[in-house]
Amino acid sequence: MTSKYEQIVGARYHIYNSLFLNLPFQEISRTGTLLPLLHHYCEEGFEKGESAIEILNQFFSDLFPQATREEQFNLLFKFIQYVERQVALFDSIEDSAFEQINETSGKGTITSLLLRTKFDRKQKELIKRLETFSLRTVLTAHPTQFYPGHVLGILTDLEKSIRESDLQQINLLMQQLGKTGFINKDKPTPYDEALSLCWYLENVFYHAIPEIIQSLSSDLQIPLTEWKNDRLIVIGFWPGGDRDGNPFVKSSTTLQVAAKLQDSILKCYYRDLRTLRRRLTFSGVDKIVIAIERRIYLWAYEAERGYDKVEDMVAELMLARQKLLDEHDGLFLNLLDSFILKVKVFGFYFASLDVRQDSRKHDYVWSQILDTCSKKGLTVSAAEFFKLSSKEQINYLLSLNLSLNEIQFEDPFVEETLNSIRAIDTIQKSNGVTGCHRYVISNCQSALHVIEVFALAHLLIGNQAELELDVVPLFETIDDLGHAPAIMHELYSIEEYHHHLEKRKAYQTIMLGFSDGTKDGGYLRANWSIFRAKENLTNISRKHGFKAIFFDGRGGPPARGGGNTHDFYASLGDTIENEEVQITVQGQTISSNFGKVASCKFNLEQLLSAGLEEAVSQRDEGQLSDEQKQVLDDLADIGYKSYLSLKHHPKFVPYLENVTPLSYFGDTNIGSRPAKRNASEGLKFENLRAIPFCWFLGNDETKYPRVLWCGFCFKISK
Repeated sequence: MTSKYEQIVGARYHIYNSLFLNLPFQEISRTGTLLPLLHHYCEEGFEKGESAIEILNQFFSDLFPQATREEQFNLLFKFIQYVERQVALFDSIEDSAFEQINETSGKGTITSLLLRTKFDRKQKELIKRLETFSLRTVLTAHPTQFYPGHVLGILTDLEKSIRESDLQQINLLMQQLGKTGFINKDKPTPYDEALSLCWYLENVFYHAIPEIIQSLSSDLQIPLTEWKNDRLIVIGFWPGGDRDGNPFVKSSTTLQVAAKLQDSILKCYYRDLRTLRRRLTFSGVDKIVIAIERRIYLWAYEAERGYDKVEDMVAELMLARQKLLDEHDGLFLNLLDSFILKVKVFGFYFASLDVRQDSRKHDYVWSQILDTCSKKGLTVSAAEFFKLSSKEQINYLLSLNLSLNEIQFEDPFVEETLNSIRAIDTIQKSNGVTGCHRYVISNCQSALHVIEVFALAHLLIGNQAELELDVVPLFETIDDLGHAPAIMHELYSIEEYHHHLEKRKAYQTIMLGFSDGTKDGGYLRANWSIFRAKENLTNISRKHGFKAIFFDGRGGPPARGGGNTHDFYASLGDTIENEEVQITVQGQTISSNFGKVASCKFNLEQLLSAGLEEAVSQRDEGQLSDEQKQVLDDLADIGYKSYLSLKHHPKFVPYLENVTPLSYFGDTNIGSRPAKRNASEGLKFENLRAIPFCWFLGNDETKYPRVLWCGFCFKISK
C-alpha cells in the first residue's frame, strides 16, 4: 500500500475493525483472536510448500487437539463469516475515501479533458463531438460478488457514517452487519438478478449520469435546455433478456423486468417531484408540478398510466419552466432543469433491455417453423430448406409472408422464442422504443444467422414503415473474428437488410466478445484478433456506406480478456470506428467501480473521456505502423500456439476439475444460469462460461506460478 492509502484507508480500517471484537455475538472475540493465528499458519505453511489440508491439520493439532471434526468445521465457518464482514467494512472505508485516494481531476476525467480542450482551443470540436457521441454501459446478468440488497443498504449507510466519523452509528451498523446474512438461501431467479441491479440504477446511476452531463454543460457554457444529446450516457441491461445458455429466462421474465425498470424510474421521478413541489410553490407553476406529481404517483403506485410518451411529460415541465422564468424570476430554475434532464435521459425505461440468444437455437426454431408450415402447404420442409445454398436460404426466408402470430407450434421452445420477440414490441409500446431495441445473436457464424432473426422479427413485430430493432451479431471465437468482415460484407449486400440499416441511421452494431475469445485463443491472440477485426469491419462498413458501432463484451476484470479500459479506447486509431463506446460490466466490477456515486462518476468519466479523446487531441502516437502490426501478428501467432498446447493437453481439464472450485459453482446460489452451457454433459472445456482461467506469473517467476480463476469472475489465487 502507498503511504497515503495506508494512512487514509488502512489506519481507519484497523480502528473500526477492532469494533468487531466487541460485537455481542457468540464466540466473536475468540474468532477474531484466532484468525490472525490461522493467517500466520497459512503463510508459514505456504512457504514450506504444504497443502491447505496439511496447514489446517497443523493449526488444529497445535491449538485445538481435542476438537471434533464438526467443531473444526464450525470454527472455519465462523472465520469465513468474520472475514466476509471485514471485507464489507474495508469496502465501505475505501468507498468513503474515494475522492481522497483517487485523482478525480487527473488523467481520464472530464476535468482533465476540459482543461486540455481549453488549453488547445478545441472547445468547438469537443462540443460537436458531444452532440453525436454515446457511451453505453451494459449491466449484465452475472451477479458474482454482489452483496444482497439488504446488505447493500447497510453498506451505503455505513459509508455515509464513516465519511461523517459517526462512531456510534458505525458501531450500530456493524452490529447489524454481523447479524445479517450474506448468502442467498435459494438460487436467485433472473428477476432476482434484475432486482439487484435496479438497486444500482436507483441509488447510483440515477444521480451520477445527470451530474456528469451538468458538469459538461456548465463548463462548456451550454444551457441544459440547449443540451442536444440526451443519449450521451446510456445504461444497457441484460438480466431478464439474456437467454443464452439460461433456460430460466422466459418471455414473461423479460416483460416482468421491463415493468420493474419502468417502476423504478417512476418512483425516482416521484421522489424528485415531491422535492420540487416543496420549492416550486409559485402561482401557476405549483398547479403544473402538482398535476405531474399526481400522474406519476398514480402510475407508479396504482398502475394508472400517466403519459403515452415521455415527450408529453417534458412538454408540461417546459411549460412550468417558462412560467417560472416569465412570472417568478427563475427562482429554483436549476432544480427544475436538473429534473427535466433526468426525464430526457432516462425516459420511461431507465435502462435499455437487450435480448440475447444463441444462433443454434434460431436454426432449430426455423427448422420447426418450416416443418410445421410445410404440412399446411405454406413453406418447404426443413429438409428441403437446408439443401439450399446459404444465399438461397437467405432469399427464401426474406420472401416469406407468413402470419406467424396466427400459427400455433407444438414445440414449447419455438413458442417461447417467438414470444421473446413479441415481448420486444410490447416493451417498446410501454417503455418507449429505446426501452428494448436490440437483439444480440451469440455464436454468430454467418449472414444467415442474422437474417434468421431479422426475418422472424419482420414476420412477428415488423410493419411496412419500419422495424424498430437492431440485430446485433456477436463474434467471439478466433475463427469467427477472422470471418466477421466477410460475413458483414455479405450481409450489407442483401438489399432488404441494406434498406433496413438505412432506416436505422446507417448504423450497424457489432458485438465482439473478449471473454470467450480469450478462452478460445489466449489473451494476446484474442485482443489482437479483435483489433484486426475492428479495422476490417470498419473498412468494409464504410465501403457500404454504413458506420460500425462496436459493442465490446469485456465483462470487467482483466482476467475476462480486456486490459485497462480507458487506455484501450483512447489508443484506438482512426482505422477503427469510434462513434460510440459500448461495453459490458458485471459482477464485482459493478459493485466496485459503480457501487457509489463518486466511483460511478469517476469510472463513467474514464470511459467517456476515452471516447471523446479523438475530438481534442492528435493521436498520431496511437497509430500503429505496418511493421508494428506485423510484429504483433507474429507475437499473437506464437502466443496462440503456446496457449493451444496447454489448452489441448489431456490433463488440463482434469487439472481444472481438481485444483479450482469449478465443480462447486453449480451448487452455489450466486446466479440463475447453469455453471456450464450443456448441463447434462460432462465437463468439456468449450462449455465453460467466459474464461475458465488466466495464467499469470507471480513476482518471482522462479517460484510459484499463480492461477487466476475466473469461471464466474471469482478470483482465487494459488
